[in-house]
Amino acid sequence: MSFNKESAVQRAKTDLAERLSVSEKDIKIVSSDEKDFPDMSLGTPVADEMSAQMISSGWQINLEADGKNYEYRADKYQLRLHEFKGTNYIVES
Repeated sequence: MSFNKESAVQRAKTDLAERLSVSEKDIKIVSSDEKDFPDMSLGTPVADEMSAQMISSGWQINLEADGKNYEYRADKYQLRLHEFKGTNYIVES
C-alpha cells in the first residue's frame, strides 16, 4: 500500500478506533503535519528492529480520543503508532 497524507490519517483513525473500541466519530484529528524523522522506522522502532539511519520524510499525526492524545507517524510506505501504552507498533507497512 502507498499512503498519502489523507489516507494515512484515515488509516490511523481506523486503527485507533479499533484499539480503543470506540467509533471513528469519537476520534478528533488534532494535527497532521509534515515532518522529517531520524531513520526509516520514523523514530518509532519496534522491539529488536534495525532500520536504516537516514532521514525519512512523512507526517506526524496527532489524534485525540476521550481526552487523551495519540501519535501516529507515517510516510508513503508505512504507518506506525508511537508510544501507545509504552510500546511502538507497526500498523501497516
